[in-house]
Amino acid sequence: MQVQALFFAVTRDLAGVAEATVDVPGDAPTVADFVRALEATYPGLAGRMATVRIAQNERFASLDVALAEGDVLALVPPVSGG
Repeated sequence: MQVQALFFAVTRDLAGVAEATVDVPGDAPTVADFVRALEATYPGLAGRMATVRIAQNERFASLDVALAEGDVLALVPPVSGG
């Protein structure tokens, strides 16, 4: 299944892209499967995704949420300010 990934802030720096089409394997892939596919495709993200929130079609999603073909998933890293 293919989904669209949008990378923001540090995730964009680590992946080296602002957006990408990601192939997520499996018969009924979830957000967790998407994260594993990202870490395999973009090694700079490996081990750093635990603090990144995933928004599926503009709504935050937990790791067990099912994906659908063509979903748009945004990687939202933690934000700090001062």
